[in-house]
Amino acid sequence: MRIARFLCSLLLAVGLLAIPVQSHAQVAVGISVRIGPPVLPVYVQPICPGPGYIWVPGYWAYGPDGYFWVPGTWVYPPEVGLFWTPGYWAFDDAFYVWYPGYWGPVVGYYGGINYGFGYTGVGFFGGYWRGGTFFYNRAVSNVDVTVVRNTYNTTVINNNVNRVSFNGGPGGTTVRPTSQELSAARQHHVSMTSEQTQHQQAASTNRSLLASVNRGRPDVAATPRPGQFSGRGAVESGRPANPNRPIENPRETNRPGNPPANNNGRIFEDRPPSSRPSNAPRVNPGLEQKQQREVEKLRQQQDVERQKVQQRHVQEQQKVERQRVDQRQQEQVQRRQQQQLEQLQQKHAQQSQKLQERQQKEAQKQQNKEPKGDRPQQH
Repeated sequence: MRIARFLCSLLLAVGLLAIPVQSHAQVAVGISVRIGPPVLPVYVQPICPGPGYIWVPGYWAYGPDGYFWVPGTWVYPPEVGLFWTPGYWAFDDAFYVWYPGYWGPVVGYYGGINYGFGYTGVGFFGGYWRGGTFFYNRAVSNVDVTVVRNTYNTTVINNNVNRVSFNGGPGGTTVRPTSQELSAARQHHVSMTSEQTQHQQAASTNRSLLASVNRGRPDVAATPRPGQFSGRGAVESGRPANPNRPIENPRETNRPGNPPANNNGRIFEDRPPSSRPSNAPRVNPGLEQKQQREVEKLRQQQDVERQKVQQRHVQEQQKVERQRVDQRQQEQVQRRQQQQLEQLQQKHAQQSQKLQERQQKEAQKQQNKEPKGDRPQQH
């Protein structure tokens, strides 16, 4: 028995030493593909729903039917004070391997991929935490200052304007992890939240998000909240652009009447987003407005409930700091708070799903009750 345990430990140690250099920052999952992911689509960032949300950029995931786009979205972090380190694809030994993203106290290595909106390829310039409150950089984040008041404006200069979506290999980025990024990877980590997981799962079942269907231009490139792939706020991808083409005149783009640049090689386009996917049932305007009000009401209730929980967590953290409890007790408090947030997110996801199912039934019922006069007469 002792010999068997020794052999298992030896094999595990050898396996860890054989992990490629990219995964020193993030541990790869069991996804390796021979064909690289498409380039990142150009899209508009939806407006931030409210205080406390963190932007999680869109990315290409891989499923049984090939690559599919997971729209960028605003999400609540699992704990106050955490940032999102995006996942990335890396070329290694003739395969493209996926290194998933994670939540942590600082942003780590994400392959040098320019996801935009503060994720320039190295670090994050979209905001910072102070005293349990997140402050948004308006230069790269789309926020309504009448809703989100804790903002600032710092210009971000970024020369990495390509849309490459993988590290290493032919045509990939060549950025390597720094010592600070490697150190960040060894700090306290939290994997994607249940809302993020459900968001990715929902994207995997939407055929319009398959790269083989949309040719790298997904119908919905970004959403204001996880899983909200239709309705107000869902954003289409823009037209393919030359990734190396600079903005002709930055001063012109910031003049009134022109779309403001986000300083990351992407531009906020002043055009209305698609409000409904092509395969969605048509409903009358009155029913659609009613359903939209129901969604907004539920979202507001959930936001209030979530903010109360986060405020309570901030107070608990301040109390722990004043009492100077040991590391073990702090970790227990953090684990309990994380469980509470995950339970709350699961509850909210179930509420949203029930509302969506009910509204779909209403729309289908309304469609079945269309006046016969609108249908072609049979002879």
